Amino acid sequence: MTERKPPGVPFESWVDQQIRDAERRGEFARLAGAGKPLPPGTDTTYDELWWVRQKMAREGLAVLPPTLALRKEAEDTLAAALEAPSERIVRKLLTDVNAKIRDMMFKPPPGPPLGMKPYDVEDVVRQWRERRAAGGSDA
Repeated sequence: MTERKPPGVPFESWVDQQIRDAERRGEFARLAGAGKPLPPGTDTTYDELWWVRQKMAREGLAVLPPTLALRKEAEDTLAAALEAPSERIVRKLLTDVNAKIRDMMFKPPPGPPLGMKPYDVEDVVRQWRERRAAGGSDA
């Protein structure tokens, strides 16, 4: 569509004519994605960061506020600690995440409040021992 619009022809009817000619030539039949539904998340509003969002979705990345990211990390760490193979690893995991929780409690970043306190290491170790005993394995 490199032709120029002839003078005196309304723009809308000239564009419509170009589209009809392209349809007759079959130029729309060979387009990628022809006959397929639009990908999920496609909307009609313009988002200037659309490419960033698509890249993050492809890479499996998510951006959470620091407090929410730490809450998720703390929950994942607790689950990992309860499944850890040794008491030393349980204590190491909890000590590391507790240091991060304390830092955020005393130097809160912008965003929602953390809303959690450091884990009681001895209580989690007791739970870990009970789970190990119930499972029949020894520490």
